[in-house]
Amino acid sequence: MAKVSMKARKEILGKYTATYRKATKKDKGAILDVVCESTGLSRDRAARLLSSHGKAMPRKTSAGKRGRKRMYGDETVKALKELWIYMDLACGKRLHEGIGDMLDALIRFGEVRYDDELVSQLKTMSAATMDRLLKKDKEALRLKGISTTKPGTLLRRDIPIRLGQEWDDAVPGFVEVDLVAHCGWTTAGEYINTLNVTDICTGWTEQAAVINKAQRHVFAGLMDIERRQPFNYLGIDSDNGSEFINHGLHRYCKEKNIVFTRSRAYRKNDNCHVEQKNWLLVRRHIGYGRFEGENALKLLNEYYELLRLHVNFFLPSTKLLDKRRDGARIYKRYEKPLTPYKRIIAEDCISHKTKKALEKTFMAVNPAQLMRDMIRIKSELEKLRMLD
Repeated sequence: MAKVSMKARKEILGKYTATYRKATKKDKGAILDVVCESTGLSRDRAARLLSSHGKAMPRKTSAGKRGRKRMYGDETVKALKELWIYMDLACGKRLHEGIGDMLDALIRFGEVRYDDELVSQLKTMSAATMDRLLKKDKEALRLKGISTTKPGTLLRRDIPIRLGQEWDDAVPGFVEVDLVAHCGWTTAGEYINTLNVTDICTGWTEQAAVINKAQRHVFAGLMDIERRQPFNYLGIDSDNGSEFINHGLHRYCKEKNIVFTRSRAYRKNDNCHVEQKNWLLVRRHIGYGRFEGENALKLLNEYYELLRLHVNFFLPSTKLLDKRRDGARIYKRYEKPLTPYKRIIAEDCISHKTKKALEKTFMAVNPAQLMRDMIRIKSELEKLRMLD
């Protein structure tokens, strides 16, 4: 049959609509025969159009999608993104565990003003939902650098090798140490290094900038960090660099009954705890630029004084409980993410006086002010970064 115009099709449908809706099943079949013959429509299509012709179509929801009504509005998502930035772009699981402390601190210092319903939504939101709402905002950080570790040959036979998971000590004080070079793209000349110290039990992490890799500067940095952290060294594990494998540090560990071990050469996983912090807390914050001189050293140490409070008191970290292999697959089980501060508070071996001091510090820290100060120092550091 000849093609029917849209206007003619609407007239035909309008003519039979009222009759079709009141007709019996048999009569509807006859009407469909006539309509299909006149318009060229299929029977299914003609039946749908006759049933709905002239009826008002339901309005679409704002999302334009089927399913459950949206639970979290734009205001909640905006607040979540703000807190995510305060928590150093943490993953959903770490964000979920730490968002309560961060919220309480920001509200305590008047940095944010959220109503009770919004606070309740943020505190009860699941980790998976947080990851989903932040998915479009997450950007991969791709930074590359060079290694500056030069093996120390002295005392290597006297210092035992420790593999990645051999320290299962359940008390604070067994730490991994490493240096991060701020040399830019060349190791020529003298440049600042960051000494990174990570406790295996609690995840407590401290950084100290040193003017160069000389043994005396690195040793002084280790002593400064021990005075700041809430426990003494019980064990020190380093790589094979000569800044650590030397008579001075070896003698100190022997006098203080500190276990001194080293990793295997070229096996970064043996120092996996501190290697992760090298990236997370040094490279992501300071980058790969070259820094030299006393001014840059002072600013870096000022920055690390703020960073230690931000990381140890407000950023939860995960901890591997066990790992097993089943054929070609490896299964890992992690404990609930906790801040290093909360792990320290839960330790029976930490004195009551130390815990009270930490609690006092925690209540006095304003994370928003920390971030503002860190941004200010970082802008000053950028002016001192040496051009490649």
